[in-house]
Amino acid sequence: MTRIVVLTTGGTIASRYSATHGSVVSNVGGGELVASLGPLTPDVEVTSEEFSNIGSYGIDLEMAFRLAQRIRALLADPGIAGIVVTHGTDTMEESAYLTDLLLDSAKPVVFTGAQLHADEPDSDGPRNLADAIRVAASEEARGLGALIVFGQEVHAARDATKMHASRVGTFASLEHGKLGEIDAGRVWIQRRTIRRDPLASGRIEPMVDVIKLVMGSDARFLKTALETGARGLVLEAFGRGNATPAVTKAAVEAVQQGILVAVTSRCPQGRVAPIYGAGGGSDLAAAGAIFCGDLSAAKTRVLMALMLGSGADAPTIRREMKRHGN
Repeated sequence: MTRIVVLTTGGTIASRYSATHGSVVSNVGGGELVASLGPLTPDVEVTSEEFSNIGSYGIDLEMAFRLAQRIRALLADPGIAGIVVTHGTDTMEESAYLTDLLLDSAKPVVFTGAQLHADEPDSDGPRNLADAIRVAASEEARGLGALIVFGQEVHAARDATKMHASRVGTFASLEHGKLGEIDAGRVWIQRRTIRRDPLASGRIEPMVDVIKLVMGSDARFLKTALETGARGLVLEAFGRGNATPAVTKAAVEAVQQGILVAVTSRCPQGRVAPIYGAGGGSDLAAAGAIFCGDLSAAKTRVLMALMLGSGADAPTIRREMKRHGN
């Protein structure tokens, strides 16, 4: 019999209204989530383990790293065929991508959750959880890395992002498209990802900041980040990877001081490239900033935090970040 473990962390899928708090909070246990589904298929055994029970806005990099480590430990059990992780949608894409970067098993790891909490009569949680279990138990999902299953769609953790604050069909892979779907209880995979070797990192460096650029941005945020201990910076830059002259100047100085600086785009689609000079992306690249292709700023931060935590030298970090970003 195929055994799937549902590893619960909390989030909307595990949330109900609390009179004590006067608001919706994560308070449904993992066993209750699984029990609410009833039998799915006679050849799949589902057990649960509670990792945490909080909204994903309360999860930080170090907690997400511990979650990934627990997933790896469970996958080492030959009796477990796959893992489903229930997680809040706010930071699901970051936890899923972090897990994907560390994943050294072909067994499926599927993240899912809900946009409508458990008290709502049309909550999307039960369907999403049932679909995620089906994907985790399927042979077709082996070797795809960490996945997000939501709204009957299967997405690669690297590509998926939350697109809407409240609607149930929130996750999309804008640049590369979904991997597949679940239709009438059957898993269909239409394309496969290109898997890169897992990163070897025994810890994660939380002091990595994202700085989003807007018209007229000056260097205050960048300088404050460095003054308060940032070991790496991710610029969510304009278009192809351009910054204001003030930010470019400060970023170049940071690189010269040995601080890692990565460049991403604030555009939801497309990749960065060092094309424009006079304070633009070409000047950042010439100074040694790392251009991370079409990887989002949030996920570039996860990648940089893992690379800094690995203790690798600067050339290795630059090479790995370019490889995973592109």
